[in-house]
Amino acid sequence: MPVRRFDGHRLLLARREEGLRQSAVAQLVGVSPARVSAWETGRSVPDPEKLPRLAHAVRRDLDALFPRSGDPDLADLRADAGYSQKATRELTATKTQGPVAAAENGQRRLAKEYEQVLAGAYGVSVQALRRAQERSFGHDVPEPVEPSSQHGAPVGELVLPTTLDGQITYLLEQLPQPLSDAEVAVRGNRWAGAQILTEDLVRQLRTGELATASGEVLGALAEALDTTPLFFESCDAGVQRVIVETMALKDRVAAIAARGGGEEGLSAELLAFISKEVTKASAEIADRRDHSASG
Repeated sequence: MPVRRFDGHRLLLARREEGLRQSAVAQLVGVSPARVSAWETGRSVPDPEKLPRLAHAVRRDLDALFPRSGDPDLADLRADAGYSQKATRELTATKTQGPVAAAENGQRRLAKEYEQVLAGAYGVSVQALRRAQERSFGHDVPEPVEPSSQHGAPVGELVLPTTLDGQITYLLEQLPQPLSDAEVAVRGNRWAGAQILTEDLVRQLRTGELATASGEVLGALAEALDTTPLFFESCDAGVQRVIVETMALKDRVAAIAARGGGEEGLSAELLAFISKEVTKASAEIADRRDHSASG
């Protein structure tokens, strides 16, 4: 696992730059001054979960003071949140830390009911937690590329991912309720009327182990994730924008419909207006294509 690099001398310099005594740092971290002295002189190394409190105590950024090379696994996420493995018993409401320990050791994946609570406690999304879990099982799963270097299609300030795993992750994060890989497979197969997706296939596509998929698979995935296969297939920025904005419009329409009838409900006039505008836009596009072809 890519543990953070601890350097006692850097800790010592940071503490002195802030004019702090060892006793003050020790109090903030919850250890004795002798323990802080041992860390600074290299006689011992702090537990990973104490590093966030140490960085905070000497007023330094965690990544700057104790850098880590590589993406975090489950144990890293836990430590960065300041939890010992034993302390996770309260998070999962279990008698032992067994569920977390087994996942961190690559023996048994977390039960779905633990994912949301652990993600919240660790300060990450469920998808980030799942990516970290795959690393605990020995799979090299990269983090999504930052928007500034992703070269995706902009939607307002949003930059859409261009890789299949990034697109699947993005769509999952737009859903009102988190879906497991198995649930995505069930939803897609129900629409297709055939066994096209499996839990393992969805996981491989989501984590980037598989970078491409057939049109049949993409169609099932699109239905499971409430979008169109064009979201995966098109490289046109305008098409991507329309798809995302249409998904948002669908959510707004559903919210209006939920209010019921009456003046504030989803009236027949509003539905007719939406249908008319879509038809008009389609006709204008067709006219432009015909004009271009004849030109």
